[in-house]
Amino acid sequence: MTDKPLILAVETSGRTGSVAAAAGGELLAEKSLSAPMKHSVELFEAMSNLLERFERKPKEVEQVYISIGPGSFTGLRIAATFAKIMHLANNVKIVAVDTLDVIAENTTDFTEKTKTPVKKIAAILDAKRGQFFVAAYENKGRQREKVLPDCLMTNEQFLEKFAGGTEVVWLLGEGLVYYKEKFKSQGIDFVDDSYWWPKAAKVHKLGWKMALDGKFTDALTLQPTYLQRPDIKQKSSQCKAKT
Repeated sequence: MTDKPLILAVETSGRTGSVAAAAGGELLAEKSLSAPMKHSVELFEAMSNLLERFERKPKEVEQVYISIGPGSFTGLRIAATFAKIMHLANNVKIVAVDTLDVIAENTTDFTEKTKTPVKKIAAILDAKRGQFFVAAYENKGRQREKVLPDCLMTNEQFLEKFAGGTEVVWLLGEGLVYYKEKFKSQGIDFVDDSYWWPKAAKVHKLGWKMALDGKFTDALTLQPTYLQRPDIKQKSSQCKAKT
Protein backbone atom coordinates (compact mmCIF):
# COMPACT_ATOMS: atom_id res chain seq x y z
CA MET A 1 0.00 0.00 0.00
CA THR A 2 1.36 3.44 -0.88
CA ASP A 3 1.53 6.03 1.89
CA LYS A 4 -1.35 8.08 0.54
CA PRO A 5 -3.47 6.06 -1.89
CA LEU A 6 -6.28 7.90 -3.63
CA ILE A 7 -9.54 6.69 -2.10
CA LEU A 8 -13.22 7.07 -2.94
CA ALA A 9 -15.75 6.43 -0.18
CA VAL A 10 -19.41 5.77 -0.98
CA GLU A 11 -22.44 5.88 1.29
CA THR A 12 -25.73 4.94 -0.42
CA SER A 13 -27.33 2.68 2.18
CA GLY A 14 -30.22 4.99 3.09
CA ARG A 15 -32.42 7.75 1.76
CA THR A 16 -29.62 10.30 1.61
CA GLY A 17 -26.28 9.55 0.03
CA SER A 18 -22.80 11.01 -0.12
CA VAL A 19 -19.37 10.42 -1.61
CA ALA A 20 -15.93 11.41 -0.41
CA ALA A 21 -12.41 11.60 -1.76
CA ALA A 22 -9.34 11.05 0.37
CA ALA A 23 -5.58 10.67 0.20
CA GLY A 24 -4.75 7.93 2.64
CA GLY A 25 -6.12 8.94 6.02
CA GLU A 26 -6.63 12.55 4.93
CA LEU A 27 -10.18 13.42 3.90
CA LEU A 28 -10.03 15.74 0.89
CA ALA A 29 -13.72 16.49 0.41
CA GLU A 30 -17.20 15.10 0.88
CA LYS A 31 -20.22 15.74 -1.34
CA SER A 32 -23.83 15.00 -0.47
CA LEU A 33 -26.20 13.73 -3.12
CA SER A 34 -29.00 16.25 -3.49
CA ALA A 35 -32.02 14.05 -4.15
CA PRO A 36 -33.20 11.34 -1.74
CA MET A 37 -33.17 7.85 -3.27
CA LYS A 38 -31.57 9.16 -6.50
CA HIS A 39 -28.20 7.57 -5.91
CA SER A 40 -27.95 5.96 -9.34
CA VAL A 41 -28.56 9.31 -11.04
CA GLU A 42 -26.06 11.40 -9.10
CA LEU A 43 -23.36 9.04 -7.83
CA PHE A 44 -21.03 8.88 -10.83
CA GLU A 45 -21.30 12.59 -11.59
CA ALA A 46 -20.55 13.46 -7.96
CA MET A 47 -17.48 11.25 -7.98
CA SER A 48 -16.25 12.70 -11.25
CA ASN A 49 -16.66 16.22 -9.87
CA LEU A 50 -14.66 15.34 -6.75
CA LEU A 51 -11.80 13.87 -8.77
CA GLU A 52 -11.76 16.81 -11.18
CA ARG A 53 -11.66 19.21 -8.24
CA PHE A 54 -8.32 17.72 -7.19
CA GLU A 55 -7.12 17.15 -10.76
CA ARG A 56 -7.19 13.39 -10.39
CA LYS A 57 -8.49 10.71 -12.75
CA PRO A 58 -10.54 7.55 -12.09
CA LYS A 59 -7.59 5.33 -13.09
CA GLU A 60 -5.60 6.84 -10.20
CA VAL A 61 -8.05 5.55 -7.56
CA GLU A 62 -6.40 2.75 -5.60
CA GLN A 63 -9.05 1.96 -3.02
CA VAL A 64 -12.84 2.15 -2.75
CA TYR A 65 -14.65 2.05 0.59
CA ILE A 66 -18.38 1.35 0.60
CA SER A 67 -21.07 1.19 3.24
CA ILE A 68 -22.12 -2.46 3.00
CA GLY A 69 -25.36 -2.37 5.00
CA PRO A 70 -27.76 -3.05 6.51
CA GLY A 71 -29.49 -0.74 4.08
CA SER A 72 -31.76 -0.32 1.11
CA PHE A 73 -31.60 -2.94 -1.63
CA THR A 74 -31.16 -0.49 -4.49
CA GLY A 75 -28.67 1.80 -2.77
CA LEU A 76 -26.40 -1.00 -1.62
CA ARG A 77 -26.43 -2.70 -5.03
CA ILE A 78 -25.34 0.58 -6.63
CA ALA A 79 -22.36 0.90 -4.29
CA ALA A 80 -21.38 -2.76 -4.60
CA THR A 81 -21.63 -2.67 -8.40
CA PHE A 82 -19.52 0.48 -8.53
CA ALA A 83 -16.85 -1.10 -6.33
CA LYS A 84 -16.75 -4.24 -8.48
CA ILE A 85 -16.48 -2.22 -11.70
CA MET A 86 -13.58 -0.23 -10.26
CA HIS A 87 -11.88 -3.46 -9.21
CA LEU A 88 -12.28 -5.05 -12.63
CA ALA A 89 -11.13 -1.92 -14.44
CA ASN A 90 -8.12 -0.95 -12.32
CA ASN A 91 -7.66 -3.70 -9.72
CA VAL A 92 -8.88 -1.29 -7.04
CA LYS A 93 -8.93 -2.68 -3.50
CA ILE A 94 -12.31 -2.72 -1.75
CA VAL A 95 -13.15 -2.17 1.91
CA ALA A 96 -16.71 -2.95 3.05
CA VAL A 97 -17.73 -0.97 6.13
CA ASP A 98 -20.69 -1.88 8.33
CA THR A 99 -23.39 0.80 8.03
CA LEU A 100 -24.37 0.68 11.70
CA ASP A 101 -20.71 1.29 12.60
CA VAL A 102 -20.73 4.29 10.25
CA ILE A 103 -23.81 5.71 11.95
CA ALA A 104 -22.37 5.17 15.44
CA GLU A 105 -19.26 7.08 14.41
CA ASN A 106 -21.40 10.23 14.16
CA THR A 107 -21.53 10.36 17.95
CA THR A 108 -17.92 11.54 17.90
CA ASP A 109 -19.00 14.74 16.15
CA PHE A 110 -22.03 15.05 18.43
CA THR A 111 -19.84 14.86 21.52
CA GLU A 112 -17.28 17.31 20.18
CA LYS A 113 -19.93 19.87 19.25
CA THR A 114 -22.25 19.59 22.25
CA LYS A 115 -19.68 18.54 24.88
CA THR A 116 -22.15 15.85 25.88
CA PRO A 117 -20.50 12.74 27.33
CA VAL A 118 -21.64 9.66 25.42
CA LYS A 119 -20.57 6.25 26.67
CA LYS A 120 -23.25 3.80 25.53
CA ILE A 121 -24.64 3.96 21.99
CA ALA A 122 -27.16 2.08 19.88
CA ALA A 123 -27.63 2.53 16.14
CA ILE A 124 -31.13 1.76 14.85
CA LEU A 125 -32.39 0.98 11.33
CA ASP A 126 -35.93 0.04 10.32
CA ALA A 127 -35.98 -3.57 9.06
CA LYS A 128 -39.75 -3.47 8.43
CA ARG A 129 -42.23 -6.07 9.68
CA GLY A 130 -42.06 -4.54 13.16
CA GLN A 131 -38.35 -5.25 13.55
CA PHE A 132 -35.19 -3.17 13.64
CA PHE A 133 -31.56 -3.77 12.83
CA VAL A 134 -29.64 -2.82 15.97
CA ALA A 135 -26.01 -2.63 17.02
CA ALA A 136 -24.76 -1.40 20.39
CA TYR A 137 -21.43 0.15 21.35
CA GLU A 138 -19.57 1.33 24.42
CA ASN A 139 -16.92 4.03 24.45
CA LYS A 140 -13.92 3.05 26.55
CA GLY A 141 -11.46 5.90 26.58
CA ARG A 142 -10.59 6.59 22.95
CA GLN A 143 -11.76 3.17 21.84
CA ARG A 144 -15.29 2.17 20.82
CA GLU A 145 -16.20 -1.46 21.43
CA LYS A 146 -19.09 -3.12 19.65
CA VAL A 147 -20.88 -4.93 22.45
CA LEU A 148 -23.88 -6.08 20.39
CA PRO A 149 -23.20 -7.12 16.78
CA ASP A 150 -25.77 -6.29 14.09
CA CYS A 151 -28.96 -8.18 14.82
CA LEU A 152 -32.72 -8.02 14.46
CA MET A 153 -35.08 -7.26 17.33
CA THR A 154 -38.33 -5.51 18.06
CA ASN A 155 -38.41 -2.23 19.94
CA GLU A 156 -39.84 -4.11 22.93
CA GLN A 157 -36.90 -6.52 22.92
CA PHE A 158 -34.50 -3.60 22.68
CA LEU A 159 -36.02 -1.79 25.63
CA GLU A 160 -36.06 -4.96 27.69
CA LYS A 161 -32.32 -5.36 27.08
CA PHE A 162 -31.15 -1.76 27.32
CA ALA A 163 -33.67 0.52 29.08
CA GLY A 164 -33.71 1.35 32.77
CA GLY A 165 -29.97 1.16 33.40
CA THR A 166 -27.91 3.55 35.48
CA GLU A 167 -26.09 4.84 32.39
CA VAL A 168 -27.92 6.50 29.51
CA VAL A 169 -27.97 4.67 26.17
CA TRP A 170 -27.84 7.18 23.31
CA LEU A 171 -29.79 6.26 20.18
CA LEU A 172 -29.37 7.40 16.58
CA GLY A 173 -30.13 6.13 13.09
CA GLU A 174 -32.73 6.32 10.33
CA GLY A 175 -34.91 3.78 12.11
CA LEU A 176 -35.90 6.53 14.53
CA VAL A 177 -37.34 8.84 11.87
CA TYR A 178 -40.81 7.31 12.14
CA TYR A 179 -40.42 5.22 15.29
CA LYS A 180 -38.65 7.40 17.85
CA GLU A 181 -41.65 7.27 20.18
CA LYS A 182 -41.39 3.48 20.35
CA PHE A 183 -37.92 3.72 21.89
CA LYS A 184 -38.64 6.32 24.57
CA SER A 185 -38.03 4.94 28.04
CA GLN A 186 -36.08 5.54 31.23
CA GLY A 187 -32.35 5.47 30.59
CA ILE A 188 -32.76 6.14 26.87
CA ASP A 189 -31.84 9.41 25.17
CA PHE A 190 -31.47 10.50 21.56
CA VAL A 191 -28.61 12.07 19.65
CA ASP A 192 -29.75 15.13 17.70
CA ASP A 193 -31.44 13.97 14.50
CA SER A 194 -28.88 15.77 12.31
CA TYR A 195 -26.50 12.93 13.25
CA TRP A 196 -28.81 10.04 12.39
CA TRP A 197 -27.65 9.49 8.80
CA PRO A 198 -24.50 7.64 7.69
CA LYS A 199 -21.93 9.74 5.84
CA ALA A 200 -19.21 8.96 3.33
CA ALA A 201 -16.64 10.79 5.48
CA LYS A 202 -17.25 8.25 8.24
CA VAL A 203 -17.08 5.39 5.73
CA HIS A 204 -13.63 6.68 4.87
CA LYS A 205 -12.57 7.10 8.50
CA LEU A 206 -13.50 3.54 9.45
CA GLY A 207 -12.47 2.10 6.11
CA TRP A 208 -8.96 3.55 6.38
CA LYS A 209 -8.46 1.85 9.74
CA MET A 210 -9.58 -1.43 8.20
CA ALA A 211 -7.28 -0.95 5.20
CA LEU A 212 -4.30 -0.38 7.49
CA ASP A 213 -5.13 -3.74 9.08
CA GLY A 214 -5.38 -5.38 5.65
CA LYS A 215 -9.13 -5.97 5.92
CA PHE A 216 -9.99 -5.83 2.23
CA THR A 217 -12.98 -7.58 0.67
CA ASP A 218 -12.84 -9.97 -2.26
CA ALA A 219 -14.75 -8.37 -5.14
CA LEU A 220 -16.11 -11.75 -6.24
CA THR A 221 -17.70 -12.52 -2.86
CA LEU A 222 -18.76 -8.97 -2.02
CA GLN A 223 -22.36 -9.16 -0.81
CA PRO A 224 -24.33 -6.30 0.80
CA THR A 225 -26.50 -6.77 3.88
CA TYR A 226 -30.03 -5.79 2.90
CA LEU A 227 -32.71 -4.56 5.28
CA GLN A 228 -35.11 -7.34 4.30
CA ARG A 229 -34.16 -10.98 3.88
CA PRO A 230 -36.29 -14.12 3.47
CA ASP A 231 -34.91 -15.56 6.73
CA ILE A 232 -35.46 -12.39 8.74
CA LYS A 233 -37.51 -14.14 11.44
CA GLN A 234 -34.96 -16.90 11.85
CA LYS A 235 -32.18 -14.43 12.50
CA SER A 236 -34.07 -12.29 15.03
CA SER A 237 -33.11 -14.55 17.91
CA GLN A 238 -29.35 -14.20 17.39
CA CYS A 239 -28.96 -10.95 19.36
CA LYS A 240 -26.45 -11.63 22.10
CA ALA A 241 -24.49 -8.85 23.74
CA LYS A 242 -20.96 -9.27 25.06
CA THR A 243 -20.75 -9.80 28.78
